[in-house]
This record gives sequence, C-alpha cells and structure tokens, in this order.
Amino acid sequence: MKNKDLKPGVNPDKNYRIAQITLTFLFLCGFSFYLGSIFCSEKNRYFKRDATPVIQSHHDTRVAPLKIKNVEFAECSLDYQDYTPCTDPKRWKKYGKYRLTFMERHCPRMVDRKECLVPPPVGYKPPIRWPKSKGECWYRNVPYDWINNEKSNQHWLRKEGDKFFFPGGGTMFPNGVGAYVKLMQNLIPGMKNGTVRTAIDTGCGVASWGGDLLDHGILTISLAPRDNHEAQVQFALERGIPAILGIISTQRLPFPSNSFDMAHCSRCLIPWTEFDGIYLLEIHRILRPGGFWVLSGPPINYEHRWRGWNTTIEEQRSDYNKLKKSLTSMCFKLYNQKDDISVWQKSLDHSCYKKINSSSSPPKCDDSSDPDSGWYTPLRPCLNIPNQKFKLGLNSLPKWPNRLRPTPARISSVYNGNRGGFKHDNNKWKARVKHYKTLLPALGSDQIRNVMDMNTLYGGFAAILIGSPVWVMNIVSSYGSNSLGIVYDRGLIGTYHDWCEPFSTYPRTYDLLHLDGLFTAESHRCEMKYVLLEMDRILRPTGYAIVRESYYFIDAIATIAKGMRWDCEEHVTEYNISKEKILICQKRLWYASDQ
Repeated sequence: MKNKDLKPGVNPDKNYRIAQITLTFLFLCGFSFYLGSIFCSEKNRYFKRDATPVIQSHHDTRVAPLKIKNVEFAECSLDYQDYTPCTDPKRWKKYGKYRLTFMERHCPRMVDRKECLVPPPVGYKPPIRWPKSKGECWYRNVPYDWINNEKSNQHWLRKEGDKFFFPGGGTMFPNGVGAYVKLMQNLIPGMKNGTVRTAIDTGCGVASWGGDLLDHGILTISLAPRDNHEAQVQFALERGIPAILGIISTQRLPFPSNSFDMAHCSRCLIPWTEFDGIYLLEIHRILRPGGFWVLSGPPINYEHRWRGWNTTIEEQRSDYNKLKKSLTSMCFKLYNQKDDISVWQKSLDHSCYKKINSSSSPPKCDDSSDPDSGWYTPLRPCLNIPNQKFKLGLNSLPKWPNRLRPTPARISSVYNGNRGGFKHDNNKWKARVKHYKTLLPALGSDQIRNVMDMNTLYGGFAAILIGSPVWVMNIVSSYGSNSLGIVYDRGLIGTYHDWCEPFSTYPRTYDLLHLDGLFTAESHRCEMKYVLLEMDRILRPTGYAIVRESYYFIDAIATIAKGMRWDCEEHVTEYNISKEKILICQKRLWYASDQ
C-alpha cells in the first residue's frame, strides 16, 4: 500500500518503519500509565494521603488502604450544645416568613460547616433506659423550661428535682393520652388488630401520642419544627420515641407516597384549608389507600369548643365546611367522629379518582410529578393518584406483624428489585446481626434504644432487630435506589436523606448508628470528615457505631474517629471476607473544658 505522507512511488525505509512502530508502542504504554494514574488519584481526591507509600506484595493486587494524617478536633463552645445546622434559629432572619419557610431545612454552605465537637450540656448523664425513659428523663440532658412553664396546665411534662416527668397530657387530651388513644381505637378498630402499623404525628409536642401507640404495636414518626416550643423533638428522642425535625411548609415531607397507615394532628395549628388545601394534599400523598387522617382540635366539635378558641361560632362553622369540602374533593370519606376526634379515610378504590382531571379542583397531577420524590421537592397544588399497579391499600397488606417478611409488591419498582433479591437480603442480615451481637453484646439489650441505619436498602437490619427493645430510623439515600416505600410496606419507618448534609435532629439523640458501605457509595460526593462529624453530633455520649466498610476506608475512618474521641476496634466480617472490615466504636462521655 502506498504511504499517503510520501510522494507516489516512494517506499519507506525498513528501519524507519521499525522506529515508527516502536515510538507508537512507547506512546501507548505511556498513555496507559497516565490514565491509570488519573484513575488512582481520582479515587482519593477527597482525602489527604500520607506521603509515605504503602509497599504491597506482588501477590496482592488490591489498592492500598486509604491513609490520612492524625487529626484532633476542637470543642465547639457551649452555646452549640443544641446545634441543629440545617434548622438553626441564628440563621432564620436570612429566610422568608411566607408559610414559615424559615423553619424548613436551610443547611450552611460548605465553608460555614463546623469542624468542632458539639459538647453536652453541663451535668449531662447517660439517658434513662427504656422503658422507664418513656415517662421521665434527666433535666440536665434537655435543660429547657419553656414547655414546662407554658404548658403546665396541659400536663405535657413537669419538672421535679433533677428530672422531667411526662404524665401524658396534651392540649386535646386533658384526661391523658391513654384515654385519648382508647377513644381513637373505638373509632378505628384497625388500630387494635394490626391493620394500622405506621403513623405520623404532625406537630407532635413531646410525642406522648406516639409513645403510647408503641404499646399497641403502632410505630409513629413524631414530627415537629424547631420553634418556640423548645426542643419538642429532643424531648421525644430523649424519651426513646421516634421523632425528626420537620414542618409542612413549601417542601414535601421526606417520605414516599402511599406509605403511612395513619396521620394525626392534635391541634397542631396547621392551616389545613389555606393555600388551596396544599397541606392536606401532602397528607393525601403520604397516606396509603385506605389510610386514616385523624384531626382533633379546631374546627372539630366547634359547636361546643369555639368559646375557647378566641373565635366565633360562625368562623368555626365556615372553617369546618371548608375542611369537609377539601377532603371530599381529595377522595377522603368521613369514617367516624365523636367528641373532639374526627377520622377521615383515603379512598381504597379508583372510582372517585376517575372523576378527577386537569380542570378539577384540586387538579390531577401530571406525569412530570414523581409522587415518591420527597427530598427538596416543592409542594404542588395537585392530587397524586395512587398507582394501581401495586396493591398498596390497607386491605391488601397483611396485618402486623405478618407484613414484615413477605416480599412487598412494589419491589419491582426498584432497580434490580425482585423476590429472590429480597429473600437474599433477609438471609444476609440474619447472619450479619448474629455476628454483630458477638462483637457488641449491648445490641439487643436495654443499653440501646434509638437506632439509625444510615443507608439501608430494604430495612433488613431493622427487620432482624424487631424483637429487641429498639426502634430503627431507616435512611434511604436521596441519590440511591428509591426503596423507602418497601421499608414502609414492611411496617418499618424511615426517611430520605443526603449524607452530604446534616440530619434533621438534635445532638445526642441516637444510641447506635449503623453504616454499611456508605463511603463506598457516596465518597465521590460527600467528604468523609463531615459525615463522621455529623455522626458524632447525633450520637449520644457512650453510644455506639457499627461501621461496615471496604477495607480501603477502614483505617481512615478509625483515624478520624480517634480524633473525635471515639474508641474503635477493628473486626473481620461474619464470613471473614478480606474486602470488608467492621469497626465497633464507642463515643466517650466528655464535658466542655470551659464549663
């Protein structure tokens, strides 16, 4: 063949051709080496490595474990003892008052993130153990008197000596939460036979309602904003009752659609009929078909209550009629009502929804709205129609506890989700939890109550612990497989979260944090140091962390943990797999040096 670079009829010299091939070969080798160096450096671009190289055996083809320099973190000042980074009252003035937007999540910029250890209050003690903690807690652990002073006549809590006691009172249950729940059970028989398993309490106070429901096999997420009712959520978690910081404002709640069996508002002061009923539309989204919405307080029973509400009977009658009209337009039906409690049920079939179109009020949501999206997703004044593909209604699910084990119908909506994978996940967690208990005997005892699984798939870790005196907050990454609906279908609870940001809770609110491959999945987005500092913020002093990670990250995690005053031990996995390691860590109890 003729060479296009030479004149026609001229043949290249043989030596020239050999040299050309040699140069090409050397160039390709060099370029391959260059690409390899980019790959290795990219893997570690978020972490500083020691200058000393790690020498590997020629028999070991794995990448050397990540090494970082020793680090010590300073103490935050004492005025950060109740620091909640994304709901910080010190930053509220930056945000608008419209629909209480300032109380929503507004996380600090990366340059403003704290790199210090949040101290406990003066006189902090390890929390009282469950179940005694449901009725009392140490005053110094949650040293706030506002609720005690302002709500003393309603018996939310009372201070005696060095403790707070929780008598189970509330604005709408002056006879105690037990009598209130008993009346509710008479109105909703499904609360007694396992039909109702998961619930959400909006504007929860100190979570007495959610705490009482635990005795009836109902698992409740208590939700409240950080507001002038100081530390409602912190009180709840100190008592050992599930709770998170949150508010229905301009963003969806961090939950999938069709998940909760029941939603509850006991004079939670949410203006349900304002803004075209947009808050009721959010309750409709997260309730599963056949789910119950329970309201006590204005405008229910307005005929007998209006005098105590600083309003007129005409105004309350108008509000009640608006509420009925809104709920009916969303395919709710009045299920039962007595005294101060009104119960509405979300439609179980689609006969009502067939009448709703884009010109209805409220209109049907268009296909561009993912009903399961719940992470920084704006509320929309439209109705999400339940997907008929999956049987998600209360009448289709097994009663608790039988719903824990079967494969949920909507597993097929998860990437690579199927019955075989679900069964494998269950078997995997049986072996893992059995091994964890040999490494951490406190797991399964009364030493551990509040547990968080920081990156779950199907809630397998929580399912195996169901017989232990714990509850588990299951976290599904807002950037991962959307499997949170499956967690709820099993009768468990959880929330979406992005670990590049702080979590919506107070400091010192969890006894155990479980992490399975989080840095392997998210290290390309989230900096390890800040994730671990956030873990330290929300973990109680003397609390534990089970860190299951790739061998590549374990040494670096242990180094940072030591700088956070954690004591860690490295262990092998249940099958002694070399590519994974387990760290069992315990956070030390320390006090601020400037006390």
